[in-house]
Amino acid sequence: MYRLLVLVCILICSGCSGTVSTDDLAKLNGYWEIERVVFPDGNTKDYNINTTVDYIEWDGSDGFRKKMSPKFDGTYETSDDAEAFTIIEKDGLFTINYKTELSKWSEKLLAIDDESFSVVNEAGLQYDYQRFEPISIKE
Repeated sequence: MYRLLVLVCILICSGCSGTVSTDDLAKLNGYWEIERVVFPDGNTKDYNINTTVDYIEWDGSDGFRKKMSPKFDGTYETSDDAEAFTIIEKDGLFTINYKTELSKWSEKLLAIDDESFSVVNEAGLQYDYQRFEPISIKE
């Protein structure tokens, strides 16, 4: 019950703030890494180093998210696995609906700008992402 209350509060606050517009959704395109997870009880876990990043591509109607492993030469390794998604707007709130062969789930988009975005999932976990800056070490 407490998790549901926290989720409702987050959604109400994000709906009132008006921080996400349809034009902002194009900012999702690109490489992102998890910066922090905020748990329903308010505790946080910071991610200082990520071995994988998310590549997101959205074309205005649907898109996909794919896990990528950056290499030191500036390239990426990946598999052919991708999580397809659509974005639905309802009452000023944007929901990202994912679907794979094995599962489906939703995340509410709380905020987005050029360098970061935040979502909250159905379990009340908030994921804060920052734009990934690759490290290139070449000889």
